[in-house]
Amino acid sequence: MLNDITVFDFETTGLNPATDRVIELAAIRCIDGQIVSQFQTLIQFDGELPAKITEITGLTSADVANGMQEDLAFKILRNMARNSLLVAHNAAFDLSFLHHWLHRSGRPTFSNHFIDTCTIARDRHTFPHKLTDMTERYGITLTGAHRALNDVIGAWELLKAMHERKPVDEWVNKLAYVSKYGPPAWAPEHAELIPVNLRYAG
Repeated sequence: MLNDITVFDFETTGLNPATDRVIELAAIRCIDGQIVSQFQTLIQFDGELPAKITEITGLTSADVANGMQEDLAFKILRNMARNSLLVAHNAAFDLSFLHHWLHRSGRPTFSNHFIDTCTIARDRHTFPHKLTDMTERYGITLTGAHRALNDVIGAWELLKAMHERKPVDEWVNKLAYVSKYGPPAWAPEHAELIPVNLRYAG
């Protein structure tokens, strides 16, 4: 199942995929357990980045002013991923931004199968489930979190570690959401939405 996957991550101007924009994109294509291609770029954004985004990512408005055009960056991602299995940590977020770009550009949404490592984490582990927490739990070094390529490599290593401990095949096309917050505003039609209550250690 993991023989052909694309792990990807977006850094964005905010949380709303309908109104916010992707400012950094990274992806790796993995065939038979080996990384065969890699793509990372800043994406042009002409506005002023919110201070909180700069605080989280370290990116400034000047950094992204001369980034790649959004349409070209997403076309490269789409051509790179093709029909592979998409993988992301907290995939509901990244998949929704991918969907809204396709919608804005007049293209049909994606039909790729996907795996969300955060959904697996919520089933197997107690809170917290952020990528930094989960990589630390599995003994994976993640430096420079909240930069897209670093997070992609972290999610790839996390997926392999989770799969080695117990196969993750059953988690294809499943998205867990925290019950008290309700389901995501958008999800792929082929997604199985699973309400969960967070479990805490001790």
